[in-house]
Amino acid sequence: MDFSNQVVLVTGASGSIGQAIVRGFAQAGARVAIHFHSGQAAAEQLRASLPGTGHMLVPANIAQPGDVKRMVDEVVAASGRLDVLVNNAAIFVEHPVAEMSYGEWNATFERVIQVNLLGAANASYCAARQMMAQGGGRIVNVGSRGAYRGEPRATSYGASKAALHALSQSLAQELAPHNIFVTAVAPGFVEGGMATESLTGARGEAIRAQSPLGRVAKPEEVAHTVLFLAAPGSEFLTGGVIDINGASYLR
Repeated sequence: MDFSNQVVLVTGASGSIGQAIVRGFAQAGARVAIHFHSGQAAAEQLRASLPGTGHMLVPANIAQPGDVKRMVDEVVAASGRLDVLVNNAAIFVEHPVAEMSYGEWNATFERVIQVNLLGAANASYCAARQMMAQGGGRIVNVGSRGAYRGEPRATSYGASKAALHALSQSLAQELAPHNIFVTAVAPGFVEGGMATESLTGARGEAIRAQSPLGRVAKPEEVAHTVLFLAAPGSEFLTGGVIDINGASYLR
């Protein structure tokens, strides 16, 4: 896969999956815009490790619409275009019904939806407008197996990812006439990042046993699929949601 002379924006790029996606695009020749919110040190280290030139850092609070627009505008101002947007930024918060007040439940749901769904929707809008002007582009959204399998104790996460899948499919239909192709991936558990506590704790063995491969995904495996979806030749996959769960959940 060759992304030479292409500009790619990856949100949530300082986490384990985001870093793998950034590295994959940079190794394939792209100029990558590395979004971060609170992980500036990790983002700076990531940029310093990348091959090629022209990579940039773009701080933003994805939950704030104004920040999202500024982020995309900065990328376009610096690079002149935006070829690929990867909506990877997300948060996971447990809020079990039996242990939460009504106010805590509402506050958690609003926070998760603002980041995981509305942030991605706003970034997609801003990116799509630029892609329309330049003649096309790609949007790849990082969803979750939890959208299908369920997320007990973290229902806002599962709901946000299910909505993100639906957003991807709706945008795929709307934006296809503009030569903009929209897809999503639905990983199960992935090494590192938000899964670390679960995988290293008492549930780790049982989680790995969910897959007949006896393990969870590596960040690089998610990145490989994201790059494939963003690459020329994958246009007819638009609207698709690709499972990356090692046959741990089949639908």
